Amino acid sequence: MRIELEKRPDVSKLFAFVSPLLALALTLALGAVMFAMLGKNPVEALDAFFFEPLLEVWSLHELAIKAAPLILIAVGLAVSYRSNNWNIGAEGQFTIGAITGSYLPIVFYDWHSPLVLPLMLLLGALGGALFAAIPALLKAHFNTNEILTSLMLVYIAQLFLDWLVRGAWRDPQGFNFPVSRDFAPEAVLPAIWEESGRAHWAFIFAIIAAIGVWFMLRYTLKGFEIVVLGQSERAGRFAGFSSKKMIWFSFLFSGALAGLAGISEVSGSIGHLQPAISPGYGFTAIIVAFLGRLNPLGIIASGLVLALTYLGGEAAQLSLGVSDKVTRVFQGLLLFFVLSCDTLIYYKVRIVWSRLRSGAA
Repeated sequence: MRIELEKRPDVSKLFAFVSPLLALALTLALGAVMFAMLGKNPVEALDAFFFEPLLEVWSLHELAIKAAPLILIAVGLAVSYRSNNWNIGAEGQFTIGAITGSYLPIVFYDWHSPLVLPLMLLLGALGGALFAAIPALLKAHFNTNEILTSLMLVYIAQLFLDWLVRGAWRDPQGFNFPVSRDFAPEAVLPAIWEESGRAHWAFIFAIIAAIGVWFMLRYTLKGFEIVVLGQSERAGRFAGFSSKKMIWFSFLFSGALAGLAGISEVSGSIGHLQPAISPGYGFTAIIVAFLGRLNPLGIIASGLVLALTYLGGEAAQLSLGVSDKVTRVFQGLLLFFVLSCDTLIYYKVRIVWSRLRSGAA
């Protein structure tokens, strides 16, 4: 007996549209079962996880802070995945962007100028793009699997950050803690509505990036090239498109947005470098991209949903006394059901029974 997937000749547009909603509903249902097994009231637990964080203005600001890097990274990944280039190392590009963007406020901490913040953002995007260029080079010219190379580079970036803040970039007045100098006011990303909360301009960057990429994919030749090469490299060659150039473009573009997200997070939310600057935004953004169906406008909504899991996880720890691992469980369940629903929509599952014939080898 073996299980085979057979592509459906016709795909229901209705089910393709409601697939993310179905995946979210299944995640909530299984999450309720999980809370019941932990001895918690499922209704109260889900309310604390998904609804309580939306009742206060300050928590909406926190939601925007957590959604900003998810949306920025996922929009870049959507371009990469739609072109059939699988960048799994956005977490590393996020980290390198934070490092390169922090060079000015840490090394040239005496330089106070309005140019500091724009240059930081530019350096962050450039650092993320250059780090993403490594798997792009290996795939385009050596046919190396980009999933493995981009993923392994994540650990290099994280260890490099740890080495910096414990060594060369450690604050000499930080009582030997592994943190860098605090950024000067000129190097801090300003808040959008400072009177009501601390949400900063990274959320605006994310919305602008999502709308811009949506326009590019829908109305420009580059967007058409991305779609054609993603669906059929052979058809793309007949149209005069270069798959190698697309590898470079998709990795550099997604790496730049991940790097911009990294320096925006450090500058706007943290204010200095430290060993841990991300709760896994680069990996969670993969879920955001697929939950949004690789559509930049859908990614805005899915980014807010996944940001809510981070915020709800923190609230659940305080009000219910559950582990912070519950957040990871919800995110994993959501990715599992998104992929499962899509698989069943586009493919039929067939069970093939085979018998060994007499005399067969």
